[in-house]
Amino acid sequence: MNTLSKSFLTLMIIFLYFPILYLAFYSFNAGGTMSNFDGFTLDYYKSVIENKALMTVLMNTIAVALISSGISTVIGLFGALFLYFIRQRYVKNTLLTLNNVLIVSPDVIIGASLLILFSLFGITLGSVSVILAHVAFSVPIVVLMILPSLYQQNNNLVLAAQDLGASAWDVLTKVLIPNIKPGIFAGFLMALTYSLDDFAVTFFVTGNGFSTLSVEIYAMARRGITLEINAISTVIFVVVLIIAIIYYFVSDKNIKRGKTT
Repeated sequence: MNTLSKSFLTLMIIFLYFPILYLAFYSFNAGGTMSNFDGFTLDYYKSVIENKALMTVLMNTIAVALISSGISTVIGLFGALFLYFIRQRYVKNTLLTLNNVLIVSPDVIIGASLLILFSLFGITLGSVSVILAHVAFSVPIVVLMILPSLYQQNNNLVLAAQDLGASAWDVLTKVLIPNIKPGIFAGFLMALTYSLDDFAVTFFVTGNGFSTLSVEIYAMARRGITLEINAISTVIFVVVLIIAIIYYFVSDKNIKRGKTT
């Protein structure tokens, strides 16, 4: 990497992360503004914790993320296995293309489409609709996370297990899943991150009486920026950053494992 590339990369990192760090820095400002730092305080974090309505929204967000990520991981696992074992190249490529289209589709389109779908089927907007929506956009991500692990594994183990009389269930639970655990875990973490981070799709499918942090922060910001928003946003950023770091180490371990097999 030459000097120009390094300089450009450094500028991009500063451009992307400076607003986040600026926001986090002033979440500790005792002065209550984002202009002059008058002293260190944790009052805004305490205020967030003492706000029962906000803590309820936080619990909703965590519950939706965990439930939708778990369901997405199971569906994505079987979807990846289905794609892996398909022998017709045209069918496999078509399904992969459709899977990828869902990932690159604008969130606004996905949210509006799901809103229309839920209305047609009479599904009340609330916790169920939000979970279903998060599952819908997370499954394609999980599929893409698991597929590389399937292709990196030693297929001779599957063939050997079948030759020794293992049932399809035994091959799945005792050979395939143990070998692709890092990919499954990475898929779960990515689905969890996307769920915690999502706003556009959730905004369309959430109903009265139920909200997630992203939607709640948007509503709070429209009423006026307070340092409570800084505090909440900082917490979310730290949590997502931790998940991303864990995902990196899991992926790195999976790549090294694939090179040694």
